[in-house]
Amino acid sequence: MVKVLHPFFLLKRPMILGVRAAAFDGQGRVFLVRHTYVSGWHLPGGGVERGESAGQALEKELREEGNLRVNGPPQLFAAYLNRAASRWDHVLLYHCSSVTQDAPKHADREIAEADFFPTDRLPDGTTAATRRRLEELNGSTPSPYW
Repeated sequence: MVKVLHPFFLLKRPMILGVRAAAFDGQGRVFLVRHTYVSGWHLPGGGVERGESAGQALEKELREEGNLRVNGPPQLFAAYLNRAASRWDHVLLYHCSSVTQDAPKHADREIAEADFFPTDRLPDGTTAATRRRLEELNGSTPSPYW
């Protein structure tokens, strides 16, 4: 019965799922990206594709957006509703305490810039949501909203 009703529920209540990473290097710096299609500096991430796990999507996005490799298991930190995008958009934030970069990330069609930054010296234009997520990782209460 569940298999029969599942397509109906997908049409009635669709949901979009994305992942983002608070990815830190060995010096405690956080990796941020500046996209070509939206303003500001953001935590790296992207959508979870059909047939892909959240963990697979996270590893793929870190590789594509920063040539990053996660050393050790990423820790799911919180789940958020991203009302700015739509009422169906959910984001899983992972804390990656140890990442290494295989090669510098050069600009491409999607990423204008990408680099590691000390958390007390984030670049101008770092989005408010990115700043809030980093504050939450430092002990403030996580919001349910991105």
